[in-house]
Amino acid sequence: MLPLEKVRFAFLLLILIFVFGTLGYHVLEGWPFLESFYATVVTLGTVGYGDFYPKSSEGRIFAIFLITFGVGTMAYTFALVMENFMEGRLKQVLGRGKLKKQISKMRDHYIVCGYGKIGRLICKELSDEGIAFIVVDNDEKVIQRVEDAGFIYVKGTATDDQILIEAGVGRARGLVSALPTDADNLYVVLTARELNHDLYVVARFEDEASERRLIKAGANRVISPYKVGGSRMTLALLRPAMLDFVEITTGTQRLSLRMEEIHVGSASYVIGKSLAESGLRREYDLIIVAVNKASGKMVFNPVAAYVIEKGDNLIAIGEEENLLRFSQACRE
Repeated sequence: MLPLEKVRFAFLLLILIFVFGTLGYHVLEGWPFLESFYATVVTLGTVGYGDFYPKSSEGRIFAIFLITFGVGTMAYTFALVMENFMEGRLKQVLGRGKLKKQISKMRDHYIVCGYGKIGRLICKELSDEGIAFIVVDNDEKVIQRVEDAGFIYVKGTATDDQILIEAGVGRARGLVSALPTDADNLYVVLTARELNHDLYVVARFEDEASERRLIKAGANRVISPYKVGGSRMTLALLRPAMLDFVEITTGTQRLSLRMEEIHVGSASYVIGKSLAESGLRREYDLIIVAVNKASGKMVFNPVAAYVIEKGDNLIAIGEEENLLRFSQACRE
């Protein structure tokens, strides 16, 4: 039985004993209900004023049983309440300290502002990928769900500079603002960009007019869930095979084949080599469908003679294990 359920059960038992005691005194001693209830209270409270006490043998035997079981039940209920109160306070204090310690050690993590429907999906995907992230939300019930899910969190309003600082925005790699209103998302983007110029920021928007404002405020990407959802549904209706391919390569169907963006680090062995010379097909069995260059230019379907440069982001398709091996090689 859970602690809260134990407390509820104890209170229910205590109420039943009060009812039982009141009815018992009323029947056995003939006292009115008010006096019977009063006598039950002073009996269980071990006060014993002496103004009401059983005169019959049956009433005295009944009082003995009431004292034996009732006082014990009251003590048990009080102990449970205090235990839950102390445990809750202790857990809250220790938990807050543990969270702050965990957050202070995090580097290159992601911050998810808002744990609504979109935020929950983002957190699930990040968790499945094994990527470190922190949730920021100010709703007590929502924070309880975040805690139950086992995610690291900061309780507070994401539009507050101090809350983002507490979430380690200065050390973070990226931030996604998935708050319900465009105004809040705009403020989060402005604040995050001010606190960390190198932060990669993704923001949600609903109103078309907000898209331009969010980009001007410093968001690297802005996404409308309704637009994305509508495009997917249209694709499913008109080009279902293409949608199957997209879902397979993006990992939605959790198959071995997937699409991944791989960053070419400064120490990578592939720098200066062409795609043909890099051994991508021979050693890793990967297909490069596009290259997102550091300048922002996108090269689609690069030829075999394309020379890989430092800072390139290679959009590759292949088996997950091979993608992981190549990604590690690019960082070495």
